[in-house]
Amino acid sequence: MQIQISGQHIQITPALRERVEQQIGRFERLFDNITALDVVLSVDKNEHKAGGTLHCSGTRLHAEGVARLDDDNKNDTLYTAIDAMIAKLADQLRKHKEKLKDHHNSEVREARAAS
Repeated sequence: MQIQISGQHIQITPALRERVEQQIGRFERLFDNITALDVVLSVDKNEHKAGGTLHCSGTRLHAEGVARLDDDNKNDTLYTAIDAMIAKLADQLRKHKEKLKDHHNSEVREARAAS
Protein backbone atom coordinates (compact mmCIF):
# COMPACT_ATOMS: atom_id res chain seq x y z
CA MET A 1 0.00 0.00 0.00
CA GLN A 2 1.30 3.42 -0.95
CA ILE A 3 0.99 6.12 1.69
CA GLN A 4 1.22 9.80 0.84
CA ILE A 5 1.08 12.29 3.71
CA SER A 6 1.05 16.01 3.01
CA GLY A 7 0.41 19.10 5.06
CA GLN A 8 -1.19 22.48 4.53
CA HIS A 9 0.27 25.19 6.75
CA ILE A 10 2.06 22.54 8.78
CA GLN A 11 5.34 20.64 8.68
CA ILE A 12 4.89 16.87 8.73
CA THR A 13 6.97 15.59 11.63
CA PRO A 14 8.15 11.99 12.01
CA ALA A 15 5.77 11.62 14.96
CA LEU A 16 2.76 12.58 12.81
CA ARG A 17 3.89 10.23 10.04
CA GLU A 18 4.35 7.42 12.57
CA ARG A 19 0.88 8.04 14.06
CA VAL A 20 -0.77 7.71 10.64
CA GLU A 21 1.23 4.60 9.70
CA GLN A 22 0.50 3.05 13.08
CA GLN A 23 -3.26 3.49 12.64
CA ILE A 24 -3.24 2.05 9.11
CA GLY A 25 -2.86 -1.47 10.48
CA ARG A 26 -6.63 -1.43 11.08
CA PHE A 27 -7.25 -1.19 7.33
CA GLU A 28 -4.99 -4.11 6.44
CA ARG A 29 -6.89 -6.37 8.83
CA LEU A 30 -10.25 -5.31 7.38
CA PHE A 31 -9.64 -5.46 3.63
CA ASP A 32 -6.91 -6.91 1.40
CA ASN A 33 -7.30 -4.94 -1.82
CA ILE A 34 -6.17 -1.49 -0.65
CA THR A 35 -3.84 0.22 -3.10
CA ALA A 36 -3.13 3.67 -1.65
CA LEU A 37 -3.89 6.14 1.10
CA ASP A 38 -3.62 9.91 0.70
CA VAL A 39 -3.65 11.97 3.89
CA VAL A 40 -3.78 15.76 4.08
CA LEU A 41 -3.18 17.39 7.47
CA SER A 42 -4.04 21.05 7.88
CA VAL A 43 -4.10 23.63 10.64
CA ASP A 44 -6.45 26.62 10.69
CA LYS A 45 -6.88 29.15 13.46
CA ASN A 46 -9.09 27.16 15.80
CA GLU A 47 -9.25 23.71 14.24
CA HIS A 48 -6.97 20.94 13.10
CA LYS A 49 -8.13 18.80 10.19
CA ALA A 50 -7.07 15.43 8.85
CA GLY A 51 -8.53 14.35 5.54
CA GLY A 52 -7.91 10.94 4.05
CA THR A 53 -8.72 9.21 0.78
CA LEU A 54 -8.45 5.44 0.70
CA HIS A 55 -8.08 3.86 -2.74
CA CYS A 56 -9.25 0.26 -2.84
CA SER A 57 -10.46 -2.04 -5.56
CA GLY A 58 -13.73 -0.78 -6.94
CA THR A 59 -14.06 2.44 -4.98
CA ARG A 60 -12.47 5.44 -3.34
CA LEU A 61 -13.40 6.29 0.25
CA HIS A 62 -12.94 9.74 1.78
CA ALA A 63 -13.30 10.99 5.35
CA GLU A 64 -12.26 13.98 7.40
CA GLY A 65 -11.50 14.30 11.07
CA VAL A 66 -11.75 17.70 12.74
CA ALA A 67 -10.57 18.70 16.19
CA ARG A 68 -11.29 22.16 17.52
CA LEU A 69 -9.01 24.01 19.91
CA ASP A 70 -10.53 24.41 23.35
CA ASP A 71 -9.11 26.19 26.35
CA ASP A 72 -8.99 22.90 28.24
CA ASN A 73 -7.35 20.64 25.66
CA LYS A 74 -4.73 22.28 23.45
CA ASN A 75 -2.17 19.47 23.24
CA ASP A 76 -3.23 16.52 21.11
CA THR A 77 -5.77 18.07 18.74
CA LEU A 78 -4.06 16.99 15.51
CA TYR A 79 -3.69 13.46 16.84
CA THR A 80 -7.38 13.49 17.74
CA ALA A 81 -8.25 14.59 14.21
CA ILE A 82 -6.11 11.76 12.76
CA ASP A 83 -7.82 9.22 15.01
CA ALA A 84 -11.28 10.49 14.02
CA MET A 85 -10.41 10.30 10.31
CA ILE A 86 -9.05 6.75 10.65
CA ALA A 87 -12.17 5.64 12.57
CA LYS A 88 -14.47 7.07 9.89
CA LEU A 89 -12.49 5.43 7.09
CA ALA A 90 -12.55 2.10 8.94
CA ASP A 91 -16.36 2.30 9.24
CA GLN A 92 -16.69 3.10 5.54
CA LEU A 93 -14.35 0.24 4.65
CA ARG A 94 -16.40 -2.20 6.75
CA LYS A 95 -19.56 -1.05 4.97
CA HIS A 96 -17.91 -1.40 1.54
CA LYS A 97 -16.69 -4.90 2.39
CA GLU A 98 -20.19 -5.86 3.54
CA LYS A 99 -21.64 -4.70 0.23
CA LEU A 100 -19.21 -6.90 -1.67
CA LYS A 101 -20.10 -10.01 0.32
CA ASP A 102 -22.66 -12.40 -1.14
CA HIS A 103 -25.39 -12.75 1.49
CA HIS A 104 -27.49 -15.34 -0.30
CA ASN A 105 -27.44 -18.94 0.82
CA SER A 106 -25.74 -20.95 -1.93
CA GLU A 107 -27.58 -24.19 -1.07
CA VAL A 108 -31.00 -22.57 -1.51
CA ARG A 109 -29.90 -20.96 -4.78
CA GLU A 110 -28.64 -24.30 -6.15
CA ALA A 111 -31.86 -26.07 -5.09
CA ARG A 112 -33.97 -23.46 -6.85
CA ALA A 113 -31.85 -23.73 -9.99
CA ALA A 114 -32.21 -27.54 -10.01
CA SER A 115 -36.03 -27.34 -9.73
